[in-house]
This record gives sequence, C-alpha cells and structure tokens, in this order.
Amino acid sequence: MFSQAPGCSVEYRREQGQIPYREALAAMDARNRAIGEGAAQELVWLLEHPPVYTAGTSAAAAEMLDPRFEVVEAGRGGRYTYHGPGQRIGYVLLNLTKRGRDIRRFVHSLEGWVIDTLGDFGVESWRADGRIGIWTSDIDGREAKIGAIGVRVRRWVTMHGFSVNLSPDLSHFAGIVPCGIAEYGVTSLERLGITLASETWDEALLARAGGFLAALENSCGEMT
Repeated sequence: MFSQAPGCSVEYRREQGQIPYREALAAMDARNRAIGEGAAQELVWLLEHPPVYTAGTSAAAAEMLDPRFEVVEAGRGGRYTYHGPGQRIGYVLLNLTKRGRDIRRFVHSLEGWVIDTLGDFGVESWRADGRIGIWTSDIDGREAKIGAIGVRVRRWVTMHGFSVNLSPDLSHFAGIVPCGIAEYGVTSLERLGITLASETWDEALLARAGGFLAALENSCGEMT
C-alpha cells in the first residue's frame, strides 16, 4: 500500500505480508543510494519480517546465545536485535542534506515519533540515558524495552529505523542479549493488555508523520 502527503517528497509504504530481511535490506540499500543521487523520493517503509536475528556494527559474539534463526549482518549501528511476526518495523530513508544535517536530532525525533504514537494507545514510554531504545513499565512494574532504534547514515541519507513490539513471541528474544542490555527485559503491547492490529498502529504512526518531519525542520504537513 502506498500513500503520499500532498506537496511532500516522502513516499509512505505499508506492507501487509512479511518481507524476508535480506530482501528488505537489499531494497533499502538501493533506495538509499537512489535518494542520494536524486533519483528517488524519500521513503518511510512499514513492514514485518519472518523471524531473524540482525547484527549491528557493535554486536559482540558473546551476546548471541542461541542462533535458532538466521543471523544477518545489518550494517546499522547497535548490537543484536530480533525481528519477527507481530513486530512492526519502520525503515526511514530521508535526505538529511535537506533536513538540517543533524544526526542526533534525527535519532531524537525518531524516538519521539514512536513515544508519541505509543502514548496515543495509553502507553507511557521514554528514552533512558545510556540505553538505546524505547522503554516502558512492564506488567511486573520493571522497566522493559518495547521498541528498538538502529540507524545508519550514508552520505547524509538515513536508513534502517525502529521496531515496535505489538504482539511478537517474546521467547524469541531469549536467543540474544537484546541490544547488549542483559539486565532489562523486553515487553509488548500485547503483554501490556493491548491488542492492536498493525494497520491500526500504522495509521496512528502516520498521523504523526508531519510532526516528526517538522522536528527535522521540514515543511511537510500532517498526514491525513
């Protein structure tokens, strides 16, 4: 499914089926290069993957505990991450030469986009100093990760992005030390008692796309 905000250079793509990780990675790499060459629109791509472990540039071998699924070198920053059914992925490919050339601001705004959207469903979440990702209170009151952030910037064009746990099989995270942080758990909207279809999440997220882009000094309007 494709949509585009009037007067905005960003394409919004929503996939209903699962896209194999390597296939998505190749498509994202090609699109990143095309955006940098001025041959393609910027892209926000929402999708899910079959079960896979991905390794960022800082991944440590000791943090791979049980390679029960395929392990793919992702090329993004960060460490090991799990992707699978019930987890919504957002790949965000933007040209920062038109948006302030500020990578920290991009990551901060990306986090804020996810945090604000989770808030729309009554889930309070936050950033944590020294810990990458989006955090919330689990059902036992402990802090747990509900979303992951991992980006790469090549010639000022971004790629990769974020993942949010809607209803994944949380036991699949036990094969790794998620993002290298062993002392905190992983949770999901389903575990918190919220049943949410991916289409509903996508609509809420895209309704806030204009605010996310505005935070990058962009003039695009709100998605409708």
